[in-house]
Amino acid sequence: MDISVELTFSPLQDDFEQHIINFIKKLRECGLTVLENPLSTQVYGSYDEVMKVLNTEIKTAFELMDRGLLFMKIVKSDRSDYEPHF
Repeated sequence: MDISVELTFSPLQDDFEQHIINFIKKLRECGLTVLENPLSTQVYGSYDEVMKVLNTEIKTAFELMDRGLLFMKIVKSDRSDYEPHF
């Protein structure tokens, strides 16, 4: 089963930018399809692979900061090739 996950990672501290950069770089290294825009990061792949990577990387990111939050949306399908039709 393929999924698409949209993540918005928001460290709630002054040095937030480096935490976001590090989190995205780790996702890029995982071998999954990772797309970014100014507001969120999308990860695409099989459910088991994506969730395994996210479990590890979210835990690591949270351990490296004092406070933060992460919004996550999951869609049951690979939407990496989506193009608007308007």
